Amino acid sequence: MRVFNSLTRRIEEFEPIDPPHVGMYSCGPTVYWNQHIGHMYAYVQWDCLVRFLRYTGNKVTWVMNMTDVGHLTSDEDEGEDKMEKGAKREGLSVWEIADKYIRQFLESMDLLNITRPDVLCRATDHIAEQIDLIKEIEANGFTYRTSTGLVFDTSKFPDYAKFAKLDLKAQEAGKRVDVDKEKRQPWDFLLWITNQPGHIMKWDSPWGVGFPGWHIECTAMSTKYLGKKFDIHTGGIEHIPVHHTNEIAQAFGAFGERTANYWLHNSWLLVDGEKMSKSIGNNILTTDLAAKGFDPLALRYLILNSTYHQGLNFTWEAMQNAQNSLVKLKAKIGALRQGLQGPALQRAVGCAGYEQEFLGKINADLNMPEALAVVWKMIDDATLPPSARLVSLFRFDQVLGLGLDRVEGEGRELVDWERDEKLRGLVEERERLRKEKEFAEADEVREKIAQMGYTVEDTPDGVKVKRA
Repeated sequence: MRVFNSLTRRIEEFEPIDPPHVGMYSCGPTVYWNQHIGHMYAYVQWDCLVRFLRYTGNKVTWVMNMTDVGHLTSDEDEGEDKMEKGAKREGLSVWEIADKYIRQFLESMDLLNITRPDVLCRATDHIAEQIDLIKEIEANGFTYRTSTGLVFDTSKFPDYAKFAKLDLKAQEAGKRVDVDKEKRQPWDFLLWITNQPGHIMKWDSPWGVGFPGWHIECTAMSTKYLGKKFDIHTGGIEHIPVHHTNEIAQAFGAFGERTANYWLHNSWLLVDGEKMSKSIGNNILTTDLAAKGFDPLALRYLILNSTYHQGLNFTWEAMQNAQNSLVKLKAKIGALRQGLQGPALQRAVGCAGYEQEFLGKINADLNMPEALAVVWKMIDDATLPPSARLVSLFRFDQVLGLGLDRVEGEGRELVDWERDEKLRGLVEERERLRKEKEFAEADEVREKIAQMGYTVEDTPDGVKVKRA
């Protein structure tokens, strides 16, 4: 597999440190507000990477943080903590805000069939690890104190500007100087903040009562779960100039070297050519898609039509085209499944040539659009038995994550109804009414389920729910 490594600015062959084990860390959400589809674009891309690494026989440990303290309204060292801003906005505690938007994030992940990371870690659960890491950095002589807190001295790291190719002399950092005139360089950054006594979330530390800066959590948590040296670190392109630059500096201060060998960055999902933003009101949630009658997996399909470093321009027309394509693909699967029983699929050997081609496309820097093209070419290849095409298609879907193995012979898709709270409630209510022989009331509930776009079937193996 070859990937674009932001560290070297070139395509490189991926070589794990300890094959077949792969350690991967992804910068996760700051859980002070909803995660819109622009955020979810990144997590679909990194989910495909994890799925593909596992598809090719690697044993992946995927770690993702959830920032619930220390991320100020600027990505640098100024402004209000985003968590406290969210709490004031909604009249909730910072802890309630974190819990609320973690739930929203996980729901969006589930709707898009994103694999849950092996470790989902909250910053506030790892304060001790952050303090210990800061102690190491301080002991190595990379810090100094100001009235604001403990600051990382970037002059001690000669390569500070290298990763993001920063022109530090030309950098307009005056407003940061105004915030803390005691900084030796404007781009020095806070490891521990002590000058905000009114901050709700605060802890004792060797530098005084306070809270960690945003950047330290990722270095502390990635190395706790993956070791001081691991394979892949992912994030958005917006992380390169500040957050990831500071992560690399911290690692050098603590360990004398960087943590990750490969740094992968996704470009953005735009809406009609503009960056998605709450301030301009064009942010769309995954749940909004379902409310408009779209299958959320149609968004996943749309995202698969872009490469991670290319980004995507979202339009409702593109969303509709993606939904149409996904429906068409499922109809073709349904046609191929007609008359095929489970044993026939189990005996089928797949389409070796297409599987090799699929592998090659994704090996070329995760080229998911060309991998999708292989899927369509194979499914329409009438020279191959339906069973062989289906076996390969279901193997491909281990990477694509479109739930294609849930499609049955008539082209309808089985639904995991227990994951949808509203749908689960209706199905369970109908089951209760049937057991109590309240059949008329049970039929009324069935009608409510039908209005949501689903059909219910009672089978010897229990209830099955399918998309209508």
